[in-house]
Amino acid sequence: MNLTSLVDTLYFTPRYHKIERYADHAAEIQNHVFQRLISRAANTEWGRKYGYSTIRSYEDFAKRVPVNTYEEMKPYIERTRHGEQNLIWPSDIIWFSKSSGTTNDKSKFLPVSRESIRDTHFQGGIDAVALYLQMNPKSRFFSGKGLIWGGSHEPNYGGKGLVGDLSAILMERMPYVGMAMRVPKKEIALMDRFEEKIERMVETTRDEHITSLSGVPSWMLVLIKHVLEKTGKQYLDEVWPDLEVFFHGGVAFTPYRQQYEELIKNPNMHYVETYNASEGYFATQNDLNDHAMLLMIDYGIFYEFMPLEEVGKPNPKVVPLTDVELEKNYAVVISTTAGLWRYMIGDTVKFTSKNPYKIVITGRTKHFINAFGEELIVDNAEKGLEKACAETGAQITDYTAAPVFMDAHAKCRHQWLIEFAKMPDNLQRFATILDETLKEVNSDYEAKRQNNLALQPLEVIVAREHLFNDWLDHKGKLGGQHKIPRLSNNRDYIEEMLELNELKIEN
Repeated sequence: MNLTSLVDTLYFTPRYHKIERYADHAAEIQNHVFQRLISRAANTEWGRKYGYSTIRSYEDFAKRVPVNTYEEMKPYIERTRHGEQNLIWPSDIIWFSKSSGTTNDKSKFLPVSRESIRDTHFQGGIDAVALYLQMNPKSRFFSGKGLIWGGSHEPNYGGKGLVGDLSAILMERMPYVGMAMRVPKKEIALMDRFEEKIERMVETTRDEHITSLSGVPSWMLVLIKHVLEKTGKQYLDEVWPDLEVFFHGGVAFTPYRQQYEELIKNPNMHYVETYNASEGYFATQNDLNDHAMLLMIDYGIFYEFMPLEEVGKPNPKVVPLTDVELEKNYAVVISTTAGLWRYMIGDTVKFTSKNPYKIVITGRTKHFINAFGEELIVDNAEKGLEKACAETGAQITDYTAAPVFMDAHAKCRHQWLIEFAKMPDNLQRFATILDETLKEVNSDYEAKRQNNLALQPLEVIVAREHLFNDWLDHKGKLGGQHKIPRLSNNRDYIEEMLELNELKIEN
């Protein structure tokens, strides 16, 4: 029995049996989480305000506590950042994850308690491995090390805690055994100078025995290309022949999959999607043939879901996990051991299964285009781009899209700014396929495009190489977990990018 099989048998198999209970005991499991959260927070300032000590049911909770965005919770979070405690959670909170879910000028600081680190984020990482070993019994995962791409951090007010990317905070709290099984060294992993960090990561990991990768697909792809450039190899498995799995999350993998498959030729390479955010670890893919992810329901998170059409209403309808419907878009609402209460995280999902509960991420509550009633979401965009790439041989590095409300000819359309890793054989055909596929997957878009009355055919503008990285750098957000806004309902982002695109061309 090799080391991986031994660890799987002794440690992961018992945990997997608990996860199997998700299918038939979801209501019981989530109620236990709910009762624990309410009990623990009863004597906090927030708990006293909403009478947590007399809450006896979910119905009580839903009636008393409003659904919150960051703005509603911000006063409590800012007071906590300045040293006050027992406001939203009983244990001291000194770590704050700087939001990576937005690229605007306002930063969000999400509280990270020691309980949320232990029972949510670390447990999520452990379970991702447990589920992977169940999917791949022949794995030799523990015969080598894991290469993890992380961000950086800085001291919190008063110097008692940390503010930064979640990955950096977790790295600081990682147990010794976890640190021993990962690369690069912590001092390199936490560097904030992007270019130097890339170089040091390549230098110190190229000769390591790597069996797994973990990180955001876009940034990991940058690292892989640097590794190949420095080693003179064509494929990554020539550098790390025992590489077997990439745990990815943060952005959709669809636009990057083909590039990974061209750079990693090992037929036994696996790709496992995870759903981990500053607010918590939510889901992990548990079937290599099904891209939906298993919702992890026994962590320190109580789930509620708001139908997408309710978002923005004064008194929105919200349902618990057991009342969701399949194939319906929901905004995710959570209450957690980090002191977030009925908090909208900004992501939208739909359920593909209820036994057990499995989800796919469909977009962001703020990242969509509905300028003309078309209700275009990220899930639609990914499907359209996937088909356009497949039929034209294109590969995409990054993209964003926004509406053109009215041009000089009084015409409205969607404008797509796309950086290609490989250009399509015909750019106009690419645009046409994308447009037609959006009609197929979104009836509202199809209706607005009918006879070109409300919307003209979409426009694709080719972005120069590295445009999106340059834009992130310009915003002070290069590296880490920061992401490009895929769809915007206004032109703020795309105008900045178009201007930067033209400036670089001229120079």
